[in-house]
Amino acid sequence: MPHAVLAHPPRWLSAAQLHPTPAACVRDWLFDQGSLTRRLTALSDNAFSVTPLVEGWQPLRADECTALGIPCGSLGWVREVYLRGHGEVWVFARSVAARSALEGSGLDLHQLGSRSLGELLFSDRAFDRGAMEVARYPAAWLPSEVRDERLWGRRSCFTRGELGVLVAEIFLPALWRAAGIETV
Repeated sequence: MPHAVLAHPPRWLSAAQLHPTPAACVRDWLFDQGSLTRRLTALSDNAFSVTPLVEGWQPLRADECTALGIPCGSLGWVREVYLRGHGEVWVFARSVAARSALEGSGLDLHQLGSRSLGELLFSDRAFDRGAMEVARYPAAWLPSEVRDERLWGRRSCFTRGELGVLVAEIFLPALWRAAGIETV
C-alpha cells in the first residue's frame, strides 16, 4: 500500500534537537538503545507477538531514502508489523532496506514471518545501530485501524557493511497505558 506524500513530512530529531522534550518516562522509551522486542516481552510477561501486515518490494519514501543514503524513489524491501502485548497492538513498526544493498547481503528478510526483526538485528553482532531519531509520526502513514495524530515514533539505522536497515517504531496509546504512563 503506497504511502501518502505529505506536504510537511516529519522532522526526525535527535535527543539534543528535541524541544520541548517529552516527559522523562516517554524519553526513556524513545531513546532506549536496547532491544524493543525484549522490553515489550518483559512488559507483557512473555505474552509478546508479532503480526506481519505488509512485506515486499516497494518504492521507499523520500525520508527513508535520505536516511539510507540512496537516491529518492529507490526500490526497497518494506516490512510493516504490529508488535503486540497480550494480543493488544502496542507498536506499529516499519522496517526498510534498499534493494541494491539487500540483494546479495545474505539477510533474508522475507523469511521472518511472525519473528521479530529486532531480535535478528540484535543477535547479529555484525550490525551497528546508528543514532536514534524521533518525530511525531504522520497519521496518514499509519494503518487505518491505529491511525492517530501526534503519536511518537522513533527510528534508527542498523548497518552491516553496505547494508542499512532502517527501523521505525511508532508507540501506540495502548503501550503507554500498559507501561503505566499517563499522557504523551
